[in-house]
Amino acid sequence: MYNAKVKNYQKEALKTRVAGADRYEIIQMLMAGAIEKMVMSKVAIERKHMEAKAEHLSKATAIIEALRGCLDFKVGGEVTDNLYALYSYMIDRLVDATIKNDPAIVEEVSNLLKEIKSAWDAIPHDVREKTLSENGIDANVG
Repeated sequence: MYNAKVKNYQKEALKTRVAGADRYEIIQMLMAGAIEKMVMSKVAIERKHMEAKAEHLSKATAIIEALRGCLDFKVGGEVTDNLYALYSYMIDRLVDATIKNDPAIVEEVSNLLKEIKSAWDAIPHDVREKTLSENGIDANVG
């Protein structure tokens, strides 16, 4: 009973965070979520909990696919092309991790995503707001 209440609270808290987030913050949340799912999948592999491993890797893969799907090729140029290729590589490696039950592969992908996230997190707030306003997006609405 307690776990269900905690999970419900967490779900509602996440909905509230997403509702008030701009696009940059949503991308940050997606990356953090994928990294969290990969950590959980590594633990599941090490404990030989294959059902949990499959669930966590599936969710991490879906998040990375969503990140790849959000790329704007009209604006991003070569950076976007490189990110697309890197996200595709990560997805392929997570499939390998699923098949091979190899936590080292999950760690590799997690480290790649952490590098991207740290660069994303380093974008100054004023640059974010300028980019959003140049694209006709209210930074406070998302």
